[in-house]
Order: sequence, then C-alpha cells, then structure tokens
Amino acid sequence: MSPLEIGMASVVAIVVLIYLGVYIPIALGVVSFVSIWLMRDNFDLAMNLLKIAVGDSVMEYTFATVPLFTFMGLVVSKAGLGADVYEVMSTGFRRVKGGIGMATVGANAVFAAVTGSSIASASVFSKVSVPQMLKYDYNPRFAVGVVAGSSVLGMIIPPSAMLIIYSFVAEQSVGEMFLAGVVPGLMLAVAYVGAIFFMGRFFPNFVGGRPAEDFKAMPWGEIASKTLPTVGLIFVVLGGIYTGWLTPVEAGATGALVALLIAVVRRRMTAKGFWEALLETGHITASILFLITAASIYSRMLGLAGLPNELGDMLANSQASFFTVMLLYVLLMLFLGTLLDTASIILIVVPLFLPLVEPMGLSLVWFGIITVVGAEIGLLTPPLGISCFVIKATLNDDRISLKDVFLGALPFAGVMLIVLILLIRYPALSLAILN
Repeated sequence: MSPLEIGMASVVAIVVLIYLGVYIPIALGVVSFVSIWLMRDNFDLAMNLLKIAVGDSVMEYTFATVPLFTFMGLVVSKAGLGADVYEVMSTGFRRVKGGIGMATVGANAVFAAVTGSSIASASVFSKVSVPQMLKYDYNPRFAVGVVAGSSVLGMIIPPSAMLIIYSFVAEQSVGEMFLAGVVPGLMLAVAYVGAIFFMGRFFPNFVGGRPAEDFKAMPWGEIASKTLPTVGLIFVVLGGIYTGWLTPVEAGATGALVALLIAVVRRRMTAKGFWEALLETGHITASILFLITAASIYSRMLGLAGLPNELGDMLANSQASFFTVMLLYVLLMLFLGTLLDTASIILIVVPLFLPLVEPMGLSLVWFGIITVVGAEIGLLTPPLGISCFVIKATLNDDRISLKDVFLGALPFAGVMLIVLILLIRYPALSLAILN
C-alpha cells in the first residue's frame, strides 16, 4: 500500500474504532503510530515521532489553561451559582409564554461563561429547570429540549475546552479563540430565546405551560446577591483577557482563585468538596491532554501520508468554490456528529481541512468557531447525543424517555444550523471583538 492509501485507511479505521467504543486517544494514537510504522517501515521513527508529539503538545505553557479553567468551573458549580442565576432569570421571564425556557437559556449562557462545559450545564439545569417546567405543566419534550439545546452554549461561550483543543490543532491563540467565541455564543443564545418565543406563539401545544399564580417578584437586593458573584467572575476572566491585562493562563488562575473565594464566602465549599474538585480536575485534565497528545501524532501521520495535500489538489482541480468547500465541511461534521463526540470531530477533520482553508486567506480563528458550532450540533443528534444522554441519566424520570429528549432537542439543533450558516456567510460576526 502507498502512504496515501495507508493514510486514508487509517482515518476510516479511527472513525470505526471510536464508534465501536474504543477510547478516543487510544484509537487516534495507536492507529497513527502503526500507520507511520507501515508507511516508513521504521519502528524507531514511529517511536521518535511519538516522543516529539508528547513534547510538543502537553508540555506547552498554554495548556495550563485546561486545569485552571476546569477547576474554576467545578468550584462554580459546587458554589451553586448556576441555580442562583436561573432563579434571577426565571423572575424576569416568568410572565412570558415559554418564559421558564427563556430563563433556562439565559442562565445557561451566563453559566457557560464561568464553566465552559456542556455536560456541567446539562447536569445542573436538568435538576434545576426541568422540575420547574414540569411543575407548571410545560410539555416534557419542550422542557428537556430547552436544557439540551442551551447546554451546548458551554462549548462556544468562553472559556471552552473545545476552543482550547482547536487552538492547539490549528496553532492559534487561546485568547483570540476565547474572544471570538463571545459574539457567536450570544447570537446562539438570542436565537434560542427567539425560537422559544416563536414556538410559544405559533406552536403553544408543543411548549405548554400555565401562568404562575404563586409568582413573587424578587427584591433587588436578592437579585444583586445572586448575580454579582457570577458577573464579577466573568468580568475578571474575560475582561482581563480582552484588555490584555491577563494572559489566558493568568486569567484561568485568577478565575480559579476568585471562584474559590466566592465558594468559601458563601459557605458552599467544604474540605471534602475541595478535594473532590481537585480530583475531578485531575481526571478531566488528564483526559484532555491525552487527547491533545494523540491528536499531535495523528497530525504528523496525515502529513507523512500527504492526505491533506491530496485532498487540496482534488478540490483545486475541481475548481471548488469557497461555499462548496464549506458545504462539504459542514455536511461531514453533521454526519460525524451522529457518530462521534465534539472533540473527536475536531481532532479528525480539522487537520484534513486546514491546508484547504489557509490558501484561501480565511481566518483560522473564524474557521475554529465554525468547526466548534458545527461539531456541537452532534451533541443533540442521535445516536450519540451526549448532552441528551446526560439529561436522561440526571433526571432518572420514567415519564421522560430518551426519545423525548432527542425530539425536544431537534428544533434547537435546527436553530444551531441556521446560526452556523449565518456565521459562515458573515465571518465578521466571529471576528467582531478582535477587529
């Protein structure tokens, strides 16, 4: 077999192995290692490239952002800031048709800005928001669909682990990726709120719900006490990066410290909770850095096989336009999203398409936002739909099936696709803060 044939076979093998349940970094690393060995018929070369992949990836200073932002998100979750923000948002939207759903989206957007995790958002708001919506006779499918749809905001609104992973694969600044994610994330949140209003107006049976007779306005003092800690933390982290006062690593360290102080002052952090947060931070960090190492050797394997160049030559010979390339890219991500998780999609497709995008003079920061939003649609689509599985497992309610969660999330996946098309058509939306 030629190196090109081995490279093509290796990509297919990686997708198949991940779909069969093999741990993603193992699938990436082992297949890439064996492919390099076969292409060059040199075991020592494969070993040396593996050593270089480890040295060039997890040893980089930038990746200190991973444990710092992870720890910050875990502490914020334990401090109950997500539930507090939801209560305030719920007060503001309660009298609107579908208002609790809108409140869930708003709270998720704020919560995403201090956690960066779709899974954390899905878990927290399954416990907080869904019972409230069921209490006021909302359609169960709508209730779980709102939580599933809005949970993906955690992967696009910074800080986001997916943006960090992309920044490594594409060799882009983590700080720039964070800033570029702000406007698209807010766009998606506003689009969700608009979609809920539309559904409440024209499809009231799908939304359901009844007026909250026991509703009481929240005093301004209570609103301030529940929102100021979260707003202050967002200001410290994103404000520090935006003004240039803090690097992403310094912002992560500062945010982790401030989050810990908030949890201690609110008496939500015990010694046991602190230890659990440290352990979970270690587990998550290890898994992400393992992914990054595997992605590094995968990229080197693709380069040796010449697969990205071959793909670029094919598209160049066919005189494919910008929109043709982007259409192929989005369709590929949507297809893989039904099989793989977001990290896998980023690690597999980005190294293949970067050589096509760079000669076009397109911003790789913008391309990263397109990649993350496109891949995130997979969190809401069967059969994988990680967010949907998390919600079902967290609720543990026999009245709501996994089918209900997927069907409820379907309209929000459609909204994501519309936002993705807008971001592709108008790249300035992603780069607004950077310009």
